[in-house]
Amino acid sequence: MMNRRRFLSITAAAVATPSLSATPVRWQGRALGAEVSLTLYAPDRQGNALLEEVKTLLLQVETEFSLFDPQSALSRLNRTGRLTPSGRFLRLMALADQAHHATGGLFDPTVQPLWGALARGENPEAARAHLGWDRLRLSPSEIVLDPGQALTFNGIAQGFATDLVRDHLTRAGLTHALINVGEFAAIGGPFRLGMADPEHGLMSVLHLTDRAVATSSPNAQKIGKSAHILHPKAQKKSPLWSTVSVTCDSAALADAASTAFCLMSEEEIGIALGKLDGTPRASLVTHDGHLIRVHRSSGG
Repeated sequence: MMNRRRFLSITAAAVATPSLSATPVRWQGRALGAEVSLTLYAPDRQGNALLEEVKTLLLQVETEFSLFDPQSALSRLNRTGRLTPSGRFLRLMALADQAHHATGGLFDPTVQPLWGALARGENPEAARAHLGWDRLRLSPSEIVLDPGQALTFNGIAQGFATDLVRDHLTRAGLTHALINVGEFAAIGGPFRLGMADPEHGLMSVLHLTDRAVATSSPNAQKIGKSAHILHPKAQKKSPLWSTVSVTCDSAALADAASTAFCLMSEEEIGIALGKLDGTPRASLVTHDGHLIRVHRSSGG
């Protein structure tokens, strides 16, 4: 997966809890194109065994969703236009569909042809003709793309992987852990996280307990002269925010929402938050460095 915003994103430091007797087991590495870190409060033997299980799980996720592995399920779908999906692939598709509808279509994984055209320095208009999440056909037995379509899960797969790791560790009995697979999720807590903007530095501190948070900054990475978060409906509409951070129960939905919210007004974001589960909240950094906090709205 593309490293879309890691150099700025969220820096984390665990807040020590006096009642915890176990020394944390920590690991840092790379997966899905992102810096990965785990902090597990568990005995060394259990913690080290769980770290190996998580590494295996992340490799499995890459075989499903990596755009850089030509044999991944996503690459095969994009190359052939058809895929018999795994249950995990279908779960991610369902989350992408929920995010697509909650954001009025602004979260749209079919932007991959547009990404490719801009990366090659081509006129993007021909690629725009292939966009449209509603044009793909999805059933439990097959995913079929329209001719010329291709998908990217760069705005949701890291969050999805974060959720998978959190669920795996929870089933193993852990009650205190911080997971970072490009996005953050906490088991227990509190964990202290800093929200940083590439232009304005540290903007906010969040104490995370049993929740997930994802952050996007459109200008953290460029495609030519364009911000890396692309508007699926209009060529000349630029991102409205310098940084967007979303907190909710699901890291996958937080990831997708933080991506799409970069293209949405404060009012639109409030309405979209009302369509997501888990009492989500958003923090928005304006281009001139002001911080705005948004809660779900009953409007729409």
